[in-house]
Amino acid sequence: MTSELSEAAPANGAAAAAVLAVAIGSLVLGVCALAGDASPAIAHVLNVWNPTGPLSGVTVLAIIVWLVVWFVLARVWSGRNLDLRRINLLALALVIVGLLLTFPPFMDLLQGK
Repeated sequence: MTSELSEAAPANGAAAAAVLAVAIGSLVLGVCALAGDASPAIAHVLNVWNPTGPLSGVTVLAIIVWLVVWFVLARVWSGRNLDLRRINLLALALVIVGLLLTFPPFMDLLQGK
């Protein structure tokens, strides 16, 4: 007589929240970097600290978005078991787009420079 233990997989919602939040933060960083480079008005708004210029606001905004999204998703997904494959693929796509948007030749191409 054999008995199989059927253990439920541990909840991975908190980990999924962390992965997706960092990807969204990366995308926000890229979008804000592009916007700050393309528009002098947005660059002025993003200029939090003069020695670094608009990059200071870009990073501060990206960090705030990352932390808020992480907090919200961790609360919503706490205790749940999610499909990490889909979340990881979405996160990879968001990180790639965010990284491309911070790459100067790609930014220049998008701006028509």
